[in-house]
Amino acid sequence: MEIMNSETEKPSSDDSSSTSNGQSQRRVGILYDERMCKHSTPDGDHHPENPNRIRAIWNKLQIARIPQRCVVLNAKEAEDRFILNVHSKKHVDLIKNISSKQFDSRRNKIAAKFNSIYFNEGSSESAYLAAGSVVDVAERVAKGELNSAFAIVRPPGHHAEHNEAMGFCLHNNVAIATSFLLNERPELGIKKILIVDWDVHHGNGTQKMFWKDSRVLFFSVHRHEFGTFYPANDDGFYTMIGEGPGAGYNINVPWENGRCGDADYLAVWDHILIPVAKEFDPDIIIISAGFDAAVGDPLGGCRVTPYGYSVMLKKLMNFAQGKIVLALEGGYNLDSIANSALACMQVLLENMPINGSSEAYPFESTWRIIQAVRQELKVFWPTLADELPTTLISQTAPVPNLVFLSSDSEVEDDNGAQASEDLEEVLQGIIQPLSNLKVDEDHQDKNNNAYSPWRSELSKIDVWYASFGSNMWKPRFLCYVEGGQVEGMQRPCTGSFDKTPPKEVLWRTYPHRLFFGRESTSSWGPGGVAFLNPERKIQDKAYLCLYRITLEQFNDILHQENISSYSMTSPLFDLDYLISVASNESNSLELQMGGWYSNVVYLGKEEDIPILTMTCMNSDMESFKSGKLPIVAPGKAYMNTLVRGLVEGGQLSVEEAMAYIQEATKKPL
Repeated sequence: MEIMNSETEKPSSDDSSSTSNGQSQRRVGILYDERMCKHSTPDGDHHPENPNRIRAIWNKLQIARIPQRCVVLNAKEAEDRFILNVHSKKHVDLIKNISSKQFDSRRNKIAAKFNSIYFNEGSSESAYLAAGSVVDVAERVAKGELNSAFAIVRPPGHHAEHNEAMGFCLHNNVAIATSFLLNERPELGIKKILIVDWDVHHGNGTQKMFWKDSRVLFFSVHRHEFGTFYPANDDGFYTMIGEGPGAGYNINVPWENGRCGDADYLAVWDHILIPVAKEFDPDIIIISAGFDAAVGDPLGGCRVTPYGYSVMLKKLMNFAQGKIVLALEGGYNLDSIANSALACMQVLLENMPINGSSEAYPFESTWRIIQAVRQELKVFWPTLADELPTTLISQTAPVPNLVFLSSDSEVEDDNGAQASEDLEEVLQGIIQPLSNLKVDEDHQDKNNNAYSPWRSELSKIDVWYASFGSNMWKPRFLCYVEGGQVEGMQRPCTGSFDKTPPKEVLWRTYPHRLFFGRESTSSWGPGGVAFLNPERKIQDKAYLCLYRITLEQFNDILHQENISSYSMTSPLFDLDYLISVASNESNSLELQMGGWYSNVVYLGKEEDIPILTMTCMNSDMESFKSGKLPIVAPGKAYMNTLVRGLVEGGQLSVEEAMAYIQEATKKPL
């Protein structure tokens, strides 16, 4: 079917001009432009954020004849002067020129300096079109030309910060449009804007751009897991409420676990967002509409259905006279984002949610977070001051359990919200009820051969895993192999697919700097955790415990240390990577997973077997040095584990181990 790109001044005449209840039909804008598909990986490799994302949405809407009922708009490039309202000149110049021929030889090298970013010859145009399109539809809705609109744009934007592209995002599209309405078009009368970010990841960039601005109420609900989920920092915690005039105008709802679905999101809407929105009374609402919290998304690990999205949107349409702009952010399951986008368009056009139901209860952790957010913000929003009834918060879904499925990824129990009928067939084999799951050795071996041929290959290759943190204590390390938890840990580990203990254990010292950073972890609670400076320096000395395991087991440990939702149908660190890192002058390989320990460092050989460790990214190292990421002493339970490892390993006395850790804590980087 031919793509429609020309602007249509009115809905097609073959559609009724009024709804069944006699109300005049809403005038809804929709924007799609194939030119935004020019942004793709430079080498043609598969990437979650790829052109098929917006194509899938557009095709789904065309099949449902949605464009024929809408005002279809052309994409327009943003002007530099509007982008400069939220981004630095350095950033604007880079994005503007990165696709030019003068950058051909160094484009990939520049991209590697950023967190989860790629560039190609089409990146500049796509980024400018994405930002300009959101500005255009926001202006049209603000002027009253449109009741509402959906900008199907890419690359996404909510991670992009003032001077930095990150997380697949180049320009912060929503922030640019928000600033445009407030600062460039005051005659439109838009004085208060509500930004709702329902993408599964925290909108760190958008938050920072309006941190001190009371004209913008920024609301983000996202997986956080104590700062371990991308973007893997503390920016998305509920205590981050804004500053100065903006205090109280920044609301974060950080999930403690994955698998949150319709019931969890709607509870947050009913008990945080909607009451605050009534008090704030916005003039327009802009939604950072990521659909990676949708059921079946490979990166999100949550389970919001199209029905859930439609109800969330319908509740927001009661504000700002229904002036709502949706701007696409994330979403990486093509079926999920297409069905979710269709559900939202049906709400915009008909002012009612799609048919469905949500009978499940929220998780206990959801109610706990809701109460914590209300407590934190009640001084700013009196509507949040009342205690929630015990009869309400006692209605909870079972805590999600972590098990290994045949996909080899950590999957949580799927009690609760139902998937839409459109997705049932897609989800078969992806989500399996826990009651039907039988995990034993025969089952694992069978699945290993049937679904993961890489495991058979990597199980024959031995490596030394060199640990410098809590894994120096063998019982703690065995949690990553056999599963379970030790004293001081706040949650269990799933263990490796192959639960065979290490064949040997050795201790060595290396010329690397041990230090402690971050503020808390889901495994150990408050306090910093151990990192190793990837750079070798002769004056440094770190104790490392080496475990001889298979490369297959190393992958499972790498997986557990980083992003739990990452698919393990393929290895994170394969034999080619091993050969590359062992022969590369840098002796390290940064894996784009978004976790804290995504940098695999090669330390040499022992008994002709490669020695590997995992630590922070080089960019994180710079952030630790500059203070952007905090240097924090380890908590008591974590420190005790390190001491036990060093003492029981025969390396140091208790006093010497304490002194070693204290020095690593206090010595400047």
